[in-house]
Amino acid sequence: MFKSILVPIDIGHESSWSKIVPVAIQLAKADSSELHFINVVPDFGMSIVGSFFPEGHEKKMIEQAKEELAKIVSGLPLEGIDVHMHVAHGTIYEEVLSAAEKLKSDLIIVTAHRPELSDYLIGPNAARIVRHANQSVFVVRD
Repeated sequence: MFKSILVPIDIGHESSWSKIVPVAIQLAKADSSELHFINVVPDFGMSIVGSFFPEGHEKKMIEQAKEELAKIVSGLPLEGIDVHMHVAHGTIYEEVLSAAEKLKSDLIIVTAHRPELSDYLIGPNAARIVRHANQSVFVVRD
């Protein structure tokens, strides 16, 4: 059914992946799918914000994200699954959608917390991914 599954992970918050990873593993094993884990390091946005950080800070953050993602993935029961890890840099939902296209993923599995009033006005990353993805999106509530 699915050949390539993309799972966005916020390495700083286990709640962002603790419920979706078992779902992703189960689906990947059932369909012999590739499983792609992605972490997005947010950019600083405005250059004035970036000026408060030392030169090379973003590069260091990306390297740390790669290490942390590898630690998380290495502790998962992934035997028999073709696993890939990716770290992107930019706007979270845009980078997830871009990765899904580049990787030819046919399913994105995201977690979503219970909506708050601000979520209805601004929209969380999960909602933006659901609205704009060309792929199927499986939303797991925490």
